[in-house]
Amino acid sequence: MPKSDDKIEVENINHPGLTERVDRAKYEAMKSALLRTLPKGEPGMKAGEAREALLEHLDTELFPGGAKSGWWLKCVQLDLEAKGVIARADIKPLHLYRL
Repeated sequence: MPKSDDKIEVENINHPGLTERVDRAKYEAMKSALLRTLPKGEPGMKAGEAREALLEHLDTELFPGGAKSGWWLKCVQLDLEAKGVIARADIKPLHLYRL
């Protein structure tokens, strides 16, 4: 079965080897917003603060009023962690940063 260009395969750092296919446009929009928002290096930014800050960078047609942005943030976060693009600091609450 051919893969469609409107989907992208994502990984999950918590489940190595497991992949899922998700909407490419929403994934790319969230990835761009997240990478624009997160600082480089530790300690990074609290995940909740990142979720609020990235809203201004999201496409309002894809995420009207921020709808479903929490789910997409987690999806992209886990994928980018698995790919070594971002990391979490070893502090609580969860802090994320760009590598």
